[in-house]
Amino acid sequence: MKVVREFSDPSCLERLQKNDTAAFDLLFDQHAPGLCRFVHGYLKSHADAEEVVQDCFLKLWERRHEFDKGIVFKTYLYTSAYRAILKQLRRQRYWVFEDCDGEVLIEEGNPGKIMEYQELEQLYQLAVAQLPSRRRQIFALSRQSGLSHAMIANELNISVKCVENQMTHALKFMKLYFQAHGVSLGLVFLLLS
Repeated sequence: MKVVREFSDPSCLERLQKNDTAAFDLLFDQHAPGLCRFVHGYLKSHADAEEVVQDCFLKLWERRHEFDKGIVFKTYLYTSAYRAILKQLRRQRYWVFEDCDGEVLIEEGNPGKIMEYQELEQLYQLAVAQLPSRRRQIFALSRQSGLSHAMIANELNISVKCVENQMTHALKFMKLYFQAHGVSLGLVFLLLS
């Protein structure tokens, strides 16, 4: 059994920003096994899980100079992996549309599904447009740009509590909006994120 030495995120960030590959290796050893299990639980493929995890760590390394001191690497990595899982699942779901010629697409594809997706996208855009401007900005930074609450607070020069409060109100509104239209909010985020 391999023993992995844990170290704090601020000290790790400091070392990463100095291009310390040993810190990166420790971070990888600390989080990669759990992250692989997490991804495999959704994708059911060891090769795909390993690829997603490698991509997450590559992005982390490439963005190491952009992180603020409040970064929680575990949260960043799992959020990044979750987004990659969703992209992968969407790709698997719609691969038939990309690989088929026109005649096969008409025979095997389901035009109703494409229409359903487009209608869902429109409904989502209408819901977001109804949010107050500041709340819409915070929601977009969180859900579309993938920033953490701390990063949003830092960027907008507001408190993290304010960001959390705005996100709570935004999600409540979105949930009620989609329930009124007979759609699950989880389904919307799964298909459109």
